[in-house]
Amino acid sequence: SDQRFGLHQQRVIGTATGRGLSADDDHQRDGERSDALGGDVDHRLGGAVVDAAKGIYHWSRGDKVEFTHRMAYAIAMPMITAYIGAIVFYLYNGHGPETLEAKRALFDEMDHLAPKSAILASSTSFIEASRFSKKLQGRHRMLVAHPVNPPHLVPIVELAPAPWTDLAVVMKAKKIYERAGQVPIILKKESPGFVLNRLQAVLLGEAFRLVGEGVVSPQDLDKTIRDGLGLRWSFMGPFETIELNAPGGIPDYCERFGASLQDMIQGAGDGKPFGKKTVAKVMEAWTGEQSAERVQKLSTWRDGRLAALKAHKLKS
Repeated sequence: SDQRFGLHQQRVIGTATGRGLSADDDHQRDGERSDALGGDVDHRLGGAVVDAAKGIYHWSRGDKVEFTHRMAYAIAMPMITAYIGAIVFYLYNGHGPETLEAKRALFDEMDHLAPKSAILASSTSFIEASRFSKKLQGRHRMLVAHPVNPPHLVPIVELAPAPWTDLAVVMKAKKIYERAGQVPIILKKESPGFVLNRLQAVLLGEAFRLVGEGVVSPQDLDKTIRDGLGLRWSFMGPFETIELNAPGGIPDYCERFGASLQDMIQGAGDGKPFGKKTVAKVMEAWTGEQSAERVQKLSTWRDGRLAALKAHKLKS
């Protein structure tokens, strides 16, 4: 069980008391050097975390090891932040309240308690860094570092700085994530929901509309992604995809299909696809009891498939 690792899913790094994990190449201490694969991790992580981190690494390679779903959440962010980079790095794992007030209070306290060389990052899914850091003295070292669940298997991390975040801070954070095996991207300017959630919102909105309007069942819609778009998108982005869908590449694709795509966008129906009426229509056709046990079971299955896909991509 998760209890034997002495871990908590909700908040691993950075708490309401400002506790965090540090990594500093310029001030390494004996026994504190670490790597993302579970080597001699910072003693503050504890031996249990070392064992769990090693387990996740070997499990992701296809080895048979004991693994629990919630263990992934508990270990993923320490594995990243324990990695020794060029600076001291603090990361707040934002599984706490997704509210502006909570973020402001936490980062105000972290700003006072953390070393001045530390980067302070939030894993918020929607709140821009400028909204919680504007009035803080150390705002130049604050940014959003938004991971995707499960972060030990989905490596993307969205780095979204505020207008006043020091570029050097952003680049140092990027370097640390890269050395930890993640794939960081940098937003050139702030946007609510960043990139991934904005793309996801459009796709989910249309999915709910299509089911709500009786065009397709939720099961067949999932097949359309799982056995259609998702296969291509597992190794190619949308621009890479459409480049291959017309002889002349992206401009040719837009010339051929742009008008039709624009008509579909403008002709989108209900402006509230996540309303109770539409959700009820989806659930009428959906099978399986909505319960925590079902979610955990399916999440474990999902993680296994993601691990296999990740292993395949690494070999390719």
